[in-house]
Amino acid sequence: MSVNPPSSNDACLSIVHSLMCHRQGGENEGFAKRAIESLVKKLKEKKDELDSLITAITTNGVHPSKCVTIQRTLDGRLQVAGRKGFPHVIYARLWRWPDLHKNELKHVKFCQYAFDLKYDNVCVNPYHYERVVSPGIVGLSLQNTAAPGGLIKEEYIHDCIQMDLPPGMPLSDHQAALKLPPPDHYGQTLPPPQLSSEPHGPPPVTRYTNLPVSPKAVWTGSSTASYTPIGPQQNGRGHQQPPLHHPNHHWSQHHGSTSFPPSVSNHPGPEFWCSISYFEMDVQVGEMFKVPSSCPVVTVDGYVDPSGGDRFCLGQLSNVHRTDASERARLHIGKGVQLECRGEGDVWMRCMSDHAVFVQSYYLDREAGRAPGDAVHKIYPGAYIKVFDLRQCHRQMQQQAATAQAAAAAQAAAVAGNIPGPGSVGGIAPAVTAGIGVDDLRRLCILRLSFVKGWGPDYPRQSIKHTPCWVEVHLHRALQLLDE
Repeated sequence: MSVNPPSSNDACLSIVHSLMCHRQGGENEGFAKRAIESLVKKLKEKKDELDSLITAITTNGVHPSKCVTIQRTLDGRLQVAGRKGFPHVIYARLWRWPDLHKNELKHVKFCQYAFDLKYDNVCVNPYHYERVVSPGIVGLSLQNTAAPGGLIKEEYIHDCIQMDLPPGMPLSDHQAALKLPPPDHYGQTLPPPQLSSEPHGPPPVTRYTNLPVSPKAVWTGSSTASYTPIGPQQNGRGHQQPPLHHPNHHWSQHHGSTSFPPSVSNHPGPEFWCSISYFEMDVQVGEMFKVPSSCPVVTVDGYVDPSGGDRFCLGQLSNVHRTDASERARLHIGKGVQLECRGEGDVWMRCMSDHAVFVQSYYLDREAGRAPGDAVHKIYPGAYIKVFDLRQCHRQMQQQAATAQAAAAAQAAAVAGNIPGPGSVGGIAPAVTAGIGVDDLRRLCILRLSFVKGWGPDYPRQSIKHTPCWVEVHLHRALQLLDE
């Protein structure tokens, strides 16, 4: 693939392929490709605007670019892959702010065809808009997210890196070759958001990665996945943030400030925000490791130091029945992962290992448009991604519980003969059950992570219990809500 970005004279496929490498990961692979293909085809007859789009995206807005326009529809919205949205918002999400809300864009002064100007043509150049925080939404990053750190499918990774490398440069030297804007180019960084995005639908195994970024560049992104460069390590650990809460505080008291949304429950927070169990195949090794609520960041690594409150070292755990596969995999856990509890109970994960980590997360399933437990998510080294959302989990608990209650009521009525109909036998209708039990609800409150080896439809191992080393994380605040 050419080192230089494409031009309007190149084939649509080449242009789409190039622009896909710069997407920020707020949308799934299929939707992003359809949206970019649609835009490129519309611009193929307007070569100067297509060149402006290519320049804007491939330089992260560093070089000035003209308006990139498409025709306004009757209701102002654009339909892509069965979904409708405002066009300037769709493409701003795609290439700049993956967690963007529709009312947060303001056009820059030099944009001649901004959406708000109501012209027949609408500018969709993401760098002709600025982001402003909507009333009531706090904690968002107003920083540009265009540093090369978005979600990129495996088949694009090699090409995307090659685009930024001079011919013959080894990949180990790629960091110096990436073209990044100055670190102060886009203003100050605020904490990454804790917002849910719309459900999408990628393949059964979702693979998250981000191209390495300069240590000076910071990228904070969507609720589905947020990426930052990993800072200097100290004793196998990254920089630890100060505690977000104290176990003796009531959640409503601590989170009543404008920094966090209202609490889901007024029940006092748990003493431990999570507990972690380590397994080799189907055998638990060592004791359960509990993380105090006063330590919002915990590291799970392969080292051998005695584990403290904020560090669970798997290397120190012995297993007389350890297999060769587990022995080999344990050698590659390395710096492992960091799990970070935010707000009332949201969880973010940073992959610090040199190898990918495979995650089972119902939150990521929902974001990917999959049924709960239907997907395995591959998280690449350097990725920083949200893996659990307390509010989403609570809503799902309520919905499943309501379904089960309705089914139980229907069954009771049927047994009592209160539901007449063709299916009745002697005045008693067939039983109706929802098939939802406590275990189904409890699984919503659990994360499972496998080191080095994956499982599921794309791998020889069908169950995580067949992988050589993995951990199970029980989230105590979510389990509290389930008790309620």
